[in-house]
Order: sequence, then C-alpha cells, then structure tokens
Amino acid sequence: DELLISDAGTLKRIDYSLISNRPAFEAHLSSSQTLTDETLTKIQFDNEIFDTDNAYDNSTNYRFTPQVSGKYFVYGDINVDPAGTSQLIHAHIDIYKNGSAIRMHEVNFNTNYARRFNVSITQAIDMNGSSDYLEIFAYGNDTSGNPSLNTTAPRNNLFGAYRIGS
Repeated sequence: DELLISDAGTLKRIDYSLISNRPAFEAHLSSSQTLTDETLTKIQFDNEIFDTDNAYDNSTNYRFTPQVSGKYFVYGDINVDPAGTSQLIHAHIDIYKNGSAIRMHEVNFNTNYARRFNVSITQAIDMNGSSDYLEIFAYGNDTSGNPSLNTTAPRNNLFGAYRIGS
C-alpha cells in the first residue's frame, strides 16, 4: 500500500511498510498468578489480545522476540494483591531484555501497608531484530503470605510492545 502526498505541488509516494508499527502485541493473564513472597517471578501472560507477527510466545517462554530491528515502545501493568487485607509492603514490575533487568518501577508502602496496587511500567527499547527478547517480572512483599496478581478486573495485568521506528 502507498500514500500519495503533495509537496509544493509535487506528488510523492510513501510506502506504508516504512511507517508501520509492526510487529506489535498485547497479552494479559487469563487467571491469577501467585508470586512467591519476596521473590522476583516471571509473569506468564498467556492470553494474547493481538500479535501481528506471531512474535510473542504465550505458552512456553512468555516473551516477545520481534525479529524486526528497531525501537519499540514496551509497556506492562500488574495488579499485586496480598494474601491478607492491607498487607502489601512493597511491589515492583521489571522489564527484562535478554535475561537481564533494564528497567524497574516500584512502590514501597513502608509501614502504611496497602490492600492492592497496580504497578505500571513503560520504556523505549532498541531491539536487534534477530535474537533480542523481552519479558516481564514482578515482585511482591506481603506480611501475610504469598501475594498474587489479581485478575478480577478485565485486563489489569498486561504486557505489550510495538515498533516505533528504526
């Protein structure tokens, strides 16, 4: 597909493939996932909302491997729910690239424990297009046991990415 535009009276063609935000995907948890207290855990986003190029593995590794080089806008959101009412001390969400943490967003309630909390993260990330992959990890510290990722609200635990440029 092409788009014709006028530049001072001269028609120019733009190839849509050069401005595409593909590959892109979004996935969420289909059911709650328990986190081991005070342990970083890979999140198993198993329900794909969309996956334009079959680049997200929603059944084995739970990772995005785009196979197209460029910059990607990556986002994630988790809803950490402690085992007991108002017992959440600390939580964070991490973006991992090729097995290493590259970004973390955390909340720490110190002595004012929370009932439940959404933690979100975003980042623009360069991907090589052949072997780079992304994953989401979560951490929860709960005074009453093992926290979980709550799925009572629709799509409140999600992971997604899309290409924003070369």
